[in-house]
Amino acid sequence: MDKVSLTAAMNQIRTMSAELGSYYNIVLNRQDFTENLINVLQEGADKLTLADMNEESANMLALQTRQQLATNSLSLASQAAQSILRLF
Repeated sequence: MDKVSLTAAMNQIRTMSAELGSYYNIVLNRQDFTENLINVLQEGADKLTLADMNEESANMLALQTRQQLATNSLSLASQAAQSILRLF
């Protein structure tokens, strides 16, 4: 190989190396963007799950309160009926 061929080959390697470095930076930027997007989506999903749990807890408490009120009402009605029967 002569000097001209070696110089041309080295120039081609430098050009390809610069192009590869540019592609590498693009891949790194896309990787960072994807990781940030995953984190944002995960955080949003976690918040939605937490919100659903809070809502379900409130619904459960309301149901328990209704159940206690119904039990107390039946107890009072039963006592009232027994009091009326005692009068006779």
